[in-house]
Amino acid sequence: MKRSLPDRYLTPVDLADLLGVPVETVYQWRRKQTGPRGFRVGRHLRFDPEDVRAWVESQMERAA
Repeated sequence: MKRSLPDRYLTPVDLADLLGVPVETVYQWRRKQTGPRGFRVGRHLRFDPEDVRAWVESQMERAA
């Protein structure tokens, strides 16, 4: 990835902004289990930046 990832856990809005997709797409990936692995903190959804990086790299490898 060209942009460095933050050191904190990402919200769905952060992830959508980072990848340039609508927030609803992030939630669709979650429902379909096709996006980066997320986890809940209470009722809040969060994504580990390292899991996001690994998911992006796997998508790039699949496209190559």
